[in-house]
Amino acid sequence: MLKHRLIPCVLLKDWQLVKSIQFDSYRTIGHPTTTVRVYNARNVDELIVLDIDASLKNEEINTEIISDMADECFMPLTIGGGIDSIDHIYQVLEAGADKISINSKAIENQTFINEAAKIFGSQCIVCSIDAKKIDNQYRVYNKKLGVLDIDPLTLAREYESKGAGEILLTSVDNEGTQKGYNLELLHLFKDKLQIPIIINGGMGKPGHGVDAIKNGADALAAAYIFHFSQYTPAQIKEELYKFNISVRMAFNN
Repeated sequence: MLKHRLIPCVLLKDWQLVKSIQFDSYRTIGHPTTTVRVYNARNVDELIVLDIDASLKNEEINTEIISDMADECFMPLTIGGGIDSIDHIYQVLEAGADKISINSKAIENQTFINEAAKIFGSQCIVCSIDAKKIDNQYRVYNKKLGVLDIDPLTLAREYESKGAGEILLTSVDNEGTQKGYNLELLHLFKDKLQIPIIINGGMGKPGHGVDAIKNGADALAAAYIFHFSQYTPAQIKEELYKFNISVRMAFNN
């Protein structure tokens, strides 16, 4: 049985790692390399870092920071933000990342997913989908383009068909709220894809992770709970393990 992963998902802004609330109101987590060392010590399974400066300001990808983080990172590292060419993927992977995450470029040009998957392999390509509920329907949200008249599940299926290896699914409404993952959104995806779904946005206590796995998530992404609550990654995994959810525990590495 594949183990369910626990993945910090943080934002890179102004040379710092930050956490947002509903894609706004940024709160500093800490210096990238120092934060990576903390994650190493706390037995998380992977790390996702999204460079929002590169994405929103059309800046060059900060390969210097990526390289510094990769040197300290003993877990798989996914980098996203501002990636819109094959050359950008080469740069990020050469800097030490294991996977890349794409959002805007995937929306604009799905053939890019297919091209990237052929060169680097599907296991390297994570497609990020941000979803927001509008008039009782879920629609794709993009920081640059706003709310789009696109169904998130339909888009995920298209990404899968083009060669994406995973979907990072973020609920804009729940992100940073600590009220739990958006189970309604997640349930729409349950058993609809052959590739893993990483759910992101809203985890406030370990039980929220149990709920998400039971509703179809393959992996749990979070940030707030790791930095601004009393819960540790070990406690989250212990809660999952208690409900017979397969995770990589520290004692069975």
